[in-house]
Amino acid sequence: MSADCPPSRLRPIARGLAALALLAVAACSAPVASGINDPYEAENRTRHEFNRKLDRALLRPAGKGYVQVVPQPVQQGVSNFAANLGEPSHFVNHLLQGNVEGAVMNTIRFAVNTTIGLGGLVDMAGTLGIPEFDTDFGETLYTWGVGEGAYVELPVLGPSTQRDTVGRVVDLFTNPLTNSLPKPERYYARGTSVASRLGDRGRFSETVDSILYESADSYAQSRLIYLQNRRFRLGGSGADAYDDPYSTGDDPNYEDPYDDPYADPYQQE
Repeated sequence: MSADCPPSRLRPIARGLAALALLAVAACSAPVASGINDPYEAENRTRHEFNRKLDRALLRPAGKGYVQVVPQPVQQGVSNFAANLGEPSHFVNHLLQGNVEGAVMNTIRFAVNTTIGLGGLVDMAGTLGIPEFDTDFGETLYTWGVGEGAYVELPVLGPSTQRDTVGRVVDLFTNPLTNSLPKPERYYARGTSVASRLGDRGRFSETVDSILYESADSYAQSRLIYLQNRRFRLGGSGADAYDDPYSTGDDPNYEDPYDDPYADPYQQE
C-alpha cells in the first residue's frame, strides 16, 4: 500500500500527525472519576438539537428511503466497497499503534477484496475467514496514552470526545487513497461512504429513533451510549492489561459512573 508513497512524501504527513497528536495531548485530560466529563454541556445540547432537526428533516427520511428503494444485495455491495476503501487507513493506524498483526490482516483483506472481491463489492476476505481489524486515529491516540478529554457533540457527525475529534480530523489524511485516486473515482468513493451511512441509518432506524425521539433526554442517552461503547471497544479487547477505572471490581458499594442523572430510569430497564 505504501509503494506509491516515498519517504520524502511521508515525512510531512508524519510531522503533521505528530503536531496534531501533541495538540490532542494538550487538549485531552485523563478520564475523570465520575465517568462522564461534559464541561461543555450547554453548547453540546445546542448542537444535539441541531443534529436532531437535521436527522428528522433529512437523514431519517433519506435513510428509510434508501433501504426501501435500493435492493439489499446492492446495499451490501455499497457497504462492502466503502469498508474496503477504509482498509488502507486501518493499515496506517495499526502501524502507528505497533500492531503488526492488524496491519498484515488489513493488507490481506484489501488485496483479496480488491482483486477477487470485484474491487471490494464482495467481502471475499470475510468469506475466507479473514477477520476485520478496524481501527482509527482516535484509537491510535489511546494507545499512545492520550486521555479521552471532554465529551463533545459535533455538528452532523454527532457524539465524540476531544480525543476522537482529533482522530477524525487526522483520519482524513491517514488513508493513502485519499489523494491517490483521480477525481471521478475519488467522488465515487465519498459517495459510497455517504450511501453506506444512510444505509446504516435506515437499517437501525427503530433503535436510533428510540434514542433520539422516544427517550426522556435524548442528549443524555446518546452521550451515555457513545461513551460506553467507545470505552468498551478501546479497553475491552485487552481487559487483562487494561486497568479500567470504570470497572466494578469486587466492591459491593460500587456506584455505577454511567448512572446518568439525566437518563429516564424507565428506559434503562
